[in-house]
Amino acid sequence: MDTSDPEIIFDDLGHCNHCTQFLNNTSKRSYQGDKSEKQLRLIVEKIKKDGKGKEYDCVLGISGGIDSCYTAYVLKNLGIRTLLVHMDNGWNAKEAVNNIKHVANKLGFDYKSYVLDWEEFRDLQLAFLKASVVEAETPTDIAILGALHRTAAEFNVKYIISGGNFATEGILPHLWHYNAKDTTFLNAIQKQFGTKKLRKFPSFGALDEIYYKFFKGIKMVYLLNYVPFQKKEAMTILEKELSWTYYGGKHYESMFTGFIQSYYLVKKFDLDYRKATLSTQICTGEVSRDEALKQLQSPPYNMEKVVKEIEYISKKLNITTEELNEIINLQGKTYRDYPNNEKMLNLLYSTYKKWFGKNELTSF
Repeated sequence: MDTSDPEIIFDDLGHCNHCTQFLNNTSKRSYQGDKSEKQLRLIVEKIKKDGKGKEYDCVLGISGGIDSCYTAYVLKNLGIRTLLVHMDNGWNAKEAVNNIKHVANKLGFDYKSYVLDWEEFRDLQLAFLKASVVEAETPTDIAILGALHRTAAEFNVKYIISGGNFATEGILPHLWHYNAKDTTFLNAIQKQFGTKKLRKFPSFGALDEIYYKFFKGIKMVYLLNYVPFQKKEAMTILEKELSWTYYGGKHYESMFTGFIQSYYLVKKFDLDYRKATLSTQICTGEVSRDEALKQLQSPPYNMEKVVKEIEYISKKLNITTEELNEIINLQGKTYRDYPNNEKMLNLLYSTYKKWFGKNELTSF
């Protein structure tokens, strides 16, 4: 980690606040051997008990990527009846689509695709690009949460399983990605830069979270925090047992997300997500610092591939390549440059955690 996070702080030993926070606190919420396995048994017991008499015990959001596909594999081994749910925003890589099919078929899980209204979603994505904020992926992040909660409510399922985990995603600077559930922020950008009203988009804000959590009793569970999890080992298992194939780069199961993280953020904000990922892996012992620094010597993108991606993305967004390049070259902004509800959300979440704690079965 470095000053590409403007809020970073280094101590006298040269250790940054992100790694210190991870080692002192966050790491204790990832796999801890016998303690985690005991917690997992209790969680599995509760999920199965609450699922009695229903068609499914849980729903799992699946993208075709490593984390979500491996989570499906773990759920099968635990004997949890799972409905796989994929939020289709129109950007799926063909490898990801095939991965989802293979996982569903080989594990014997039912599968549901939640397809977004493309014209509406395209307009929202373009609005976020024109706003020139880091959070170009907020429309997708919100849609995933909205689709999963709506599907869980439809099937009267009380648990949504996420592939998110601290072992590989434990470090992420605040200014690298603001709270996706701030609908004030989202609506302000759409109002200023969009051309359509969001009538079909599955929005998901703090009030929606409160409704689904307290009135519908739906909880999020981050299952990979309770099992040993390393990307390389997970990939080997998926390839061998589920005919899973790699899609060529971090988050390239979505062509848009891959482009945003490997090129757009680097070019526009000098923001390389690999620094956060590798820092987490250094803290967990999965890679050495020297190995991580060696990886960072090479750019996260191939320019020949980027040229093709710009052509494809421009055409799909119904703009010219010149327009997209102009957007990329605009001065970067943060969520603080637009109306947002940060103060209220911080108060809400801090109050919630004070009263209910941070247990995975009950926390935001």
